Amino acid sequence: MESRRHPLTSPSLGTRRELTSLHFGVPGAGGKVYIQASLHADELPGMLTAWHLRQRLTALEAEGRLRGEVTLVPMANPVGLDQTLLGVQIGRFELGSGQNFNRYYPDLADVVHDAVAGRLGADAGANVRRVREALAAALARIAPQNELDSLRLTLMQLAADADVVLDLHCDFNAGLHLYTLTPMWPDCEPLARYLGSCAQLLATESGDSPFDEACSGFWLKLQTRVAAHAPATPVPLSCLAVTIELRGQDYVDHTLAAQDADAIIAFLTHRGLVAGTPPPLPALRHPATPLAGSEPLLAPHPGVIAFHRAAGETVAAGDAVADIIDPLEGRVSTLTAPRAGMLYVRELRHYATTGMWVAKIATAEAFRTGKLLSA
Repeated sequence: MESRRHPLTSPSLGTRRELTSLHFGVPGAGGKVYIQASLHADELPGMLTAWHLRQRLTALEAEGRLRGEVTLVPMANPVGLDQTLLGVQIGRFELGSGQNFNRYYPDLADVVHDAVAGRLGADAGANVRRVREALAAALARIAPQNELDSLRLTLMQLAADADVVLDLHCDFNAGLHLYTLTPMWPDCEPLARYLGSCAQLLATESGDSPFDEACSGFWLKLQTRVAAHAPATPVPLSCLAVTIELRGQDYVDHTLAAQDADAIIAFLTHRGLVAGTPPPLPALRHPATPLAGSEPLLAPHPGVIAFHRAAGETVAAGDAVADIIDPLEGRVSTLTAPRAGMLYVRELRHYATTGMWVAKIATAEAFRTGKLLSA
């Protein structure tokens, strides 16, 4: 294992943070996997899972079983990790700009398309190499304006040449679930099976360029642009990027983290990036559904939230999910599932303000438009 430090742009006199990446295996030997944890710095289950992955990757490297390169960033956001306010850790939004740490990553499809136009041929592998060289050059030309920009740029540079990108997050109170691009679902399905994911949320674009879509959506956009000008030129979708939501914020548990690390290693073995026989594929807990079919249940008035259903349970249309109880007026509003689906996330707090989302259900019907992710 090699540890590398990446200084970030200093935000203020006397202050400088850095990002640490851990590198396993042999670069260029058999593909690359990039894994990062806790980009939202208040989402800590991924950091513990990364610790367990480090132990497993160290052992696999010593045994000579890594067939490619694995880059692990066990703590992807030193900026947000330092945000403790009045004893409460935050870390989802950069305090200076208010921007979400998992939004606004560089969209370089047009820039790279212009750079490789006329240089791609009939060899798909050679095309991928040329595109990655152009992407690395485009990223190298970006001059970060502040610490947040430099964090985004460093993460993108570490992941840009990866065949698999796994971004470890968690939700408030949730069953394990994941997000990926719709065209990548066949490649992602084994990962969902090994992880026991309760919901698989698919979109071609969710809005505001989160990290996973900046990695994999780049290839989809580039493929579309190349096809419009040179339809016979092959440009494969060469990055499977997945956001994995490791249950809820309070699920920082050795047993679960070890289980999730084992599932990720099983998936990498299934893909041939780790030598050995992969475990049999478990059944898929719930079918993949469109992110546009994610149904938020909203509080009609303020009150205490009392849930009837746990995250990770399937619900039928009309099933009671939660009560909103106003003890001053004595009123109770029961939130029910408008459609059948998987109750994949609940609000962690137990007090609702008017209009606040209380729970989300993954349904099979795509009915939402616009930006599909919450802030």
